[in-house]
Amino acid sequence: MTRLVRDHVDVDDPVSLDHMIDVLIQLRAGLPDGAEDARIRMRGDDVFGRRLTVSFLRPQTPEEAAREARYGSDAIPLSAVA
Repeated sequence: MTRLVRDHVDVDDPVSLDHMIDVLIQLRAGLPDGAEDARIRMRGDDVFGRRLTVSFLRPQTPEEAAREARYGSDAIPLSAVA
């Protein structure tokens, strides 16, 4: 079973609607194979600024899987931290 990883892309430059549509079309076309559940939402606030964030689930890369296999068992459970 391949584990899925949440990944995201931020679009924070103010652009025209037509340019934003082009950016989103290119982003959708460039999603990795196996990417699922792509969503877009606005993040940020009035003080630090707002940006659109596209998030999606994708399979782990071989490097990420190797790193998790090596260090994943040493992770501290969240219940132990609280």
